[in-house]
Amino acid sequence: MRKSSAALGSVLFFIFVPCVVAGLAPYLLTDRYRMTVPPHPAVAVVAGILIAVGLGVLIHAFVRFAVEGLGTPAPIAPTARLVVGGVYRHVRNPMYLAVLSIILGQALLFSAVLVAVYAVAVAAAVVSFVRFYEEPVLASRYGAEYETYRRAVPGWLPRLTPWRQP
Repeated sequence: MRKSSAALGSVLFFIFVPCVVAGLAPYLLTDRYRMTVPPHPAVAVVAGILIAVGLGVLIHAFVRFAVEGLGTPAPIAPTARLVVGGVYRHVRNPMYLAVLSIILGQALLFSAVLVAVYAVAVAAAVVSFVRFYEEPVLASRYGAEYETYRRAVPGWLPRLTPWRQP
C-alpha cells in the first residue's frame, strides 16, 4: 500500500472508530457534555492531561501505521510491516490505552460515573479483542519478528526505556 493510501485509510478509520468510541459515545453518555457538577480544579487538570496525552499518543500511533507500517489499524487494510517504532517501543497497545485515557479523562471532567463504567466495558472488550484476535493474527502474519517484539515489549504497562529492535 502506498503512503498516501495508508494515510487516507488511517484517517477514515480514525474518524469511524476512535472518534466514535472515545468521542461520540462519551458525548451521548454525558447528555451532550452537560456538566452537572463542575470538577475540582485539580481533577479538571488531571482530566485535561489524560485527554491531551491520550489524543497525542493516538494520533502518533495512527501516523506510525501509515508511515512505518504502510497500512492502517483497520483489520481489513493491515500494515505491510510490523509497527515497532515510536511509542510502540514502550508498549504494544498504545492506541487502546490512548482511547481509554481519553474516555477516563472525560469521566473525570464531567463527573460521569456512566462514562467510567463505559470505560471499563471498553477495556474488557479491547483486552478480549487483543488476546483472542489481534495477537494470534499478528503472530501468524509476522511470525518470529512479532514473537521477539511481544516478549520484549509489554502489552499494557509501558516500559520506561524504549525497546531496541535486534
